[in-house]
Amino acid sequence: MTLRTYLLDADDDLAQQFEPRTRFAVRQGTTVRVVEAGLGECHLQPLLHEVRGGPGLIVLAGLTAKETRVGDRAAVELLGAGDLLQPWALLDDTLLERGESWRVLSPTRFGLLDAEFGERIKPWPQLGQALLRRAFRRIADLDTIRAINGHPRLEVRLDLLMWHLAARWGRVELGGIRLTLPLTHKLLGELVAAERPSITHALARLADAGLVIGEHGDWHLVGSPDEHLESLIEHTVRLTHRRSP
Repeated sequence: MTLRTYLLDADDDLAQQFEPRTRFAVRQGTTVRVVEAGLGECHLQPLLHEVRGGPGLIVLAGLTAKETRVGDRAAVELLGAGDLLQPWALLDDTLLERGESWRVLSPTRFGLLDAEFGERIKPWPQLGQALLRRAFRRIADLDTIRAINGHPRLEVRLDLLMWHLAARWGRVELGGIRLTLPLTHKLLGELVAAERPSITHALARLADAGLVIGEHGDWHLVGSPDEHLESLIEHTVRLTHRRSP
C-alpha cells in the first residue's frame, strides 16, 4: 500500500511559512509519498535516486544515523525530523573512495520530494526557501561537530556533543537537561572520533565529576554548558599543576 501525506501536516515549521487563510490551498499541493523504515540497516540509495531532480528526501519522524566510512574509520551524522537529504550528496569522489550507509535508530518516516513535487510547489517559493534553509542547517550542524572534534580532550568533546544534541533532542528538567537518544558507545565514538572503550571510560569520568549522569542512552546533563566547561577546564589546570616539577 502506498502511503501519502500532506507535507504541511507532517512538518509544522513548513506550515508556519503561510498565513492560515492561504495554508489550506498550499496544503493541497504538498502531497508526498511516504516510506516507513524499521529499526536496523536501511538502504536509502534507491529512494535518493528516485528523488533526483527534486528537493530531496525529508525525514518526517524518527532518528537515523548516516555513516560515512573512509578506510577503516567512520564518522556518523544523526538525522531527525525536518532534516533534508539531497541526492547529489551521493556523487562519487573520484580521488578518495568512501562508503555510506544508514541505520534507523528509531522507526523513521521519509517523505519523497521528487521532481514532480518540485514543480508543484513553484507557486510558493517560501517552501523552496525553507527547504534550502534545512540544507544549510545540516551544513552548520556538521561544522559544529567538526569544531567539537577539534578539542584534544575526549571528555570535552563528549560533553560538548551532549549539549549540542540536547539543544535539539533534550528535555529541560530540574537542575539540567535530560537527553534520551538510542546511541551506543560505538556510535558516540563515531560522533566524536574515539574508540568505544575510550567512550565508556570518558562517560564514567563525566559521571564521577557529576556532570553527565545516566547510561544506555538516557543521560542527565547537570547544570549548564558554561558550568561544565569551567569544571572541565579547572580539572585540566589541576592536573597540569600536579604534574609540574
